[in-house]
Order: sequence, then structure tokens, then C-alpha cells
Amino acid sequence: MSRAFVRESDGDAGELPERPVSTHPNFVTPRGLAAIEARVRELEAQRHAAREAGDVSQRAHIERDWRYWNARRASARVVEPAATASRVRFGTRVTLRLASGATQVFRLVGEDEADAAQGLLSWVAPLAQSLLGRHSGESDSFQGGEAEIVSIEP
Repeated sequence: MSRAFVRESDGDAGELPERPVSTHPNFVTPRGLAAIEARVRELEAQRHAAREAGDVSQRAHIERDWRYWNARRASARVVEPAATASRVRFGTRVTLRLASGATQVFRLVGEDEADAAQGLLSWVAPLAQSLLGRHSGESDSFQGGEAEIVSIEP
């Protein structure tokens, strides 16, 4: 490749901005902690392979992610769902009935675990924050309408 298309800083880990780490407490479920640890192991293997191959640029990118996930693992605080379902809290499954009559079910999980396709909502999402501490039967505004908390399960 022509030197005209390559910067001197390419591959320099010091030139890559760090991934921002959330300032929220890193609450995770046991499943979330296992996923973080699996990601760290995966990145360690990639890091080793890049080191063996002598690929400085790839290694710099991998190490950036590796530092991020190590920070997430170090700050993780496993929180088990409460045994009671008296109010919405971290780890609970919540069923909402929207004004249209449709229902929506999701579980409040850690930031790194959130996945809308699996019905996992980050506990720091605006909807989750508005529901925390609320009880079954209470209503809250949701996407321009009202939503009633139908049930809360541990």
C-alpha cells in the first residue's frame, strides 16, 4: 500500500480514543456477569492471536475493547432479583398494558445485558427509571400514552 494512504499513527494504541465507561453503577444479573467474562476471554484469545501474528493495528483495536470489558468486569455488582414482587426493581419482569390494550413484557437488566429482541431492558433506560419503585396497578406515561403496570415478577 502506498505510504500516502497510511498515517504514522495507524496501529498506535495511544491514538485510539478509549471506549467510554458508563458512570451508572454496573449492576448485572448472574447471566450478565457470565456474558462479560465470556467477552473478556474471547478478546484475550484475539489479543494473543494478534500478538502472535505481529498485527499491531489489530492488536491496538482489540486491546481497546479488552480494557473496556475488563473495566466492566471489575466494576460489576451482581444483583439477584428480589424474592417478592411487590414493586418494580432491578431483575424483575414487568408486564405493562398500553392505552391501546396491547401488553409489553420486559425484564430490567444491566446496561451490558440490554437486548430488545429478548425483552431485556436496561435498568437505566428512561422507561425503567420511571417504573422503579412502582407497584402493580399503578399507571405511568409511556410513548405519549398511559401504561398500567399489570404484573411484577421476581
